[in-house]
Amino acid sequence: MVMSSHSSFTVKTKTRAEIKLASEERIKNMGESAARPGDRRCLKDIEPRLFSDDGRPEQGGVVELYGPEGTGKTELLYHLICRCVLPKSAGGLELDVMFVDTDYSLDMFRLVSILDSRLNKALPKSSPSAGSDEEALLRSCLSRLLVVHCSSSAQLLLTLHFLENSFSSRPSLELLLIDSISAFYWLDRCEGGPSFSKQEEKLSKCSDLLSRLLRDYRITVFATCHSIRRVQTGLSSSASLSYSSDSDRSYLCRSWQRLVTHRLMCFRQEAANNTSDEAGSSIQQRIQQVFRVHCISSFSSSGSKPYKTNSFYVTDAGVEFTSV
Repeated sequence: MVMSSHSSFTVKTKTRAEIKLASEERIKNMGESAARPGDRRCLKDIEPRLFSDDGRPEQGGVVELYGPEGTGKTELLYHLICRCVLPKSAGGLELDVMFVDTDYSLDMFRLVSILDSRLNKALPKSSPSAGSDEEALLRSCLSRLLVVHCSSSAQLLLTLHFLENSFSSRPSLELLLIDSISAFYWLDRCEGGPSFSKQEEKLSKCSDLLSRLLRDYRITVFATCHSIRRVQTGLSSSASLSYSSDSDRSYLCRSWQRLVTHRLMCFRQEAANNTSDEAGSSIQQRIQQVFRVHCISSFSSSGSKPYKTNSFYVTDAGVEFTSV
């Protein structure tokens, strides 16, 4: 009985080991086939009005949107979400997006309103079933958006570990948005005490893990970062160039800074008066806030460091750029 029992136990153990090995091999093969870098598209055309022609983000690129509160950073993220999740018939890319909300600033009503406006603008209304079709399209767009909330750097690190499974099993998930990467800066500084390395330890671990995700899955990342200095308004192109390169360097850890391939410096311009020119319109003159975004790319096809500046304002239908 003892030998029989021992023999039976040995066989069961071997069987479980074989099953575990086969399962791990199957998962590994599924991950390799799903996460093949060539399966993911390059998002260099995600928004040409933000980047110079020879300095657009490649696969594995990290774009930091930097500026104080109220400079349109989150609105730009909404714009990018819409650009990705909208169907191709409405000018979108039909891609999946992961939004990591660390500031708890994601306004789903605002996002749905922008999506609805863009679908209304792009799709014909001649069909009697246009309303139901539009609702179905809106639901389809929202199904491409995944949202995660984090309230600490530790949660952000766990989230990035979780995302590895998502990226390996979902090749259509190509864009990661973080709003914001600097949300826990002061909390980490307090918890780290007098040790500078302890203050940066958590974000450094997040950056190292993100670096591996970029390398293995060739995703593109956009992350907002709040400035801790007051940024000047109404800068000229030459002044903003000097300001961007010299006066407001990133204060986050070196591990994060090494990841960043592009910086979008966001700030307010002086308000401009705008009136409606449409015949019969009763809209009176109003003040409209204009924002400026200045892009600095760390590389280009020509070997230089390209710059581009553009302005935009925010409407009910989302971001509207003033030039192409």
